[in-house]
Amino acid sequence: MTTAGSHASADGSAEPVVRTAAGAVRGRREGGLAVFRGIPFAEPPVGDARFGAPRPVRAWDGTRDVFAFGPPPPQEAGIQGRTGVPHAPVGDDWLTVNVWTPDPDPAAHRPVMVWIYGGAYKLGHSGSPGYDARRIARDSDGEVIVVTFNYRVGIEGFARIDGAPANRGLLDQVAALEWVRENITAFGGDPGQVTVFGESAGAGSVASLLAMPSAAGLFRRAIAQSVPGTYFSDELARDIAAAIAAEAGLRPTVADLSTVDPRQLPSAGEVLSTKMHQYEERWGQVVHTKTPFSPVVDGEVLPTTPWQALAAGTARDVELIAGHNRDEFLLFVVLGGQLGKISDEEAAAALRTFGPGPNGEPAYRAAFPDASPGELYERVMSDWLFRMPSLHLAEAQVAGGGRAHVYELTWPAPGNGGIMGACHGLDIPLLFGTFDADLGSLLFAGSEPSPEAEALSSRFRAAWTAFARTGDPGWPSYDTERRLVQVLDADPQVTSYPEEASRRLWQDHTFPVLPLIK
Repeated sequence: MTTAGSHASADGSAEPVVRTAAGAVRGRREGGLAVFRGIPFAEPPVGDARFGAPRPVRAWDGTRDVFAFGPPPPQEAGIQGRTGVPHAPVGDDWLTVNVWTPDPDPAAHRPVMVWIYGGAYKLGHSGSPGYDARRIARDSDGEVIVVTFNYRVGIEGFARIDGAPANRGLLDQVAALEWVRENITAFGGDPGQVTVFGESAGAGSVASLLAMPSAAGLFRRAIAQSVPGTYFSDELARDIAAAIAAEAGLRPTVADLSTVDPRQLPSAGEVLSTKMHQYEERWGQVVHTKTPFSPVVDGEVLPTTPWQALAAGTARDVELIAGHNRDEFLLFVVLGGQLGKISDEEAAAALRTFGPGPNGEPAYRAAFPDASPGELYERVMSDWLFRMPSLHLAEAQVAGGGRAHVYELTWPAPGNGGIMGACHGLDIPLLFGTFDADLGSLLFAGSEPSPEAEALSSRFRAAWTAFARTGDPGWPSYDTERRLVQVLDADPQVTSYPEEASRRLWQDHTFPVLPLIK
């Protein structure tokens, strides 16, 4: 049973102390908030615990100082300035949570928002500066507590290894949510009023949690920002894991992979990512995503795809926001040096590979007759990877008897002359107000945010925190007749879904698991 400790340390300082189920923790007061960083929610997944399901953290004596973020899980270098963690602490205690609370008063019963970071299921760290949650907690007028946490990524978290449970990264997320359920009251939170929210792979994780039996009842509301449509079949995931292990000269087993230091193992996945095109005949669309990791529909941890689960009513009692950005794939086009260089042949190949059904190319060309090759390429990639999966998640929720709200971010990023538009990841600096950190420093090019940007940023936080408090973000719920969505721009408005042409092209697509091509 978790109980609150005093709000001051034994020496009378203003540092807040809270007693969790495993022991007392001492945080700091910062800008009107009590902040606790690096609280372990599970044992370090190393040694005989490596590649296993997370284990409950052992209790400690005395009061533990939790002033610094825990070390990130082992991972690749990543996109410089986004999810790479060059200055992070080093250690094995990867599975930690962080809490921003107005006041750790167990009688407060404040709503709780739990953030799940993205990063292609192979990158990410809750201590990244772009995920500093102080503005979300502070701007809610003391009404919301924010929790962030680490989970295993890459080979440690998602490779389908013989002798290990599937989706260990998702199991870490469930363990973090169980920690919230058991401990958040002592920090002033209400375990019955939990909202999970995440972007990109974090949104794919949110979608997965909605479909996972082990996550049922751990949260009341969910926000999925730019849901990736990639979920692997068990056969595909095992084949990819075998190829990763082969890069290290090993078999895809716990026994073999455990012989390699966790910090050295990501290099095998990194090498494979550079040569995935060699596997196109076996892996199909996956090779174009630049990541060999995704949640695995293994039939146990994740029984079905999220779209199947929601349409069947699995999460009808969970209130949902699902949305996307207008120009999702432009981020990758620009970072890949492809802007203005996509040929008609490359566009045609993308339309054939990623368009819905066998007539994807002619259907797209007919729907967008004036689009350039680059525009067609960016549109079909955005639709396949993020936009239509996000919309279909909301539609599946409605079909299953639940309630969903949909948004589209159309405001263009001001950095680099605006060439990235409303690209993937732009919602992160806007939501957190971290314009000068991680991806924000690229999309805002180090300039001071304009009053327009600050206003939109405040609107993001107001909508998300209102939803966490009441289930109402401030715009109508989505239905398949009016299809009303919130367009987030300098002049926000509620209108019918703006990407109607794409919606019609994809309306019969089911987003099945990605198969191993025999």
